[in-house]
Amino acid sequence: MSLRPDLAIIARHVDPGSRILDVGCGDGQLMAVLRDTRQADARGIEIDGTNVSAAVARGLSVVQGDADTDLADYPDTAFDYAILSQTLQTTRAPDRVLEELLRIGRRAFVSFPNFAYWRVRWSLMWSGRMPVTPALPVSWYATENIHQLTVEDFRRFVRERGITVEGAWFLRGAQQRGAAAANFRAEHAVFLLRR
Repeated sequence: MSLRPDLAIIARHVDPGSRILDVGCGDGQLMAVLRDTRQADARGIEIDGTNVSAAVARGLSVVQGDADTDLADYPDTAFDYAILSQTLQTTRAPDRVLEELLRIGRRAFVSFPNFAYWRVRWSLMWSGRMPVTPALPVSWYATENIHQLTVEDFRRFVRERGITVEGAWFLRGAQQRGAAAANFRAEHAVFLLRR
């Protein structure tokens, strides 16, 4: 099974046998890989009912819920990892969601599209319109993204809150990029965080 590049990074860095909560798990693709290759006890929460059904059909433990409101129901440090992949920018209160992730998971993986990527900047500068790219494939009015953020925004956010970054990976397509100039050169970012 081929994983999206940010999910592949997460899958490679999860310790075998871990307890996982995948928040915004979609159809459960990452959870299935973690279960099958890392022997993880993977659970998921997903807002879209069709995706919940698809994940349950894979034999996964997924509940329908909203990251903005339902993470408060989970106990402290109930999971080794809480995962939020390509979801942070779609939440109403990303700061609270991130705090909840770090409360319920000993560590948290967070991945997001970088709105400072040079092609996004170029598109805005050249056309004066919100870009439509492979990473941002729909027009502004149809996107689920409500809080656009950049690598530098996220770095500052975690630094101001005293959150430790254990790892960071920067991607352009499936290719990893170095941390130097990541705000300009990376389409997506993946961070591994802990308190």
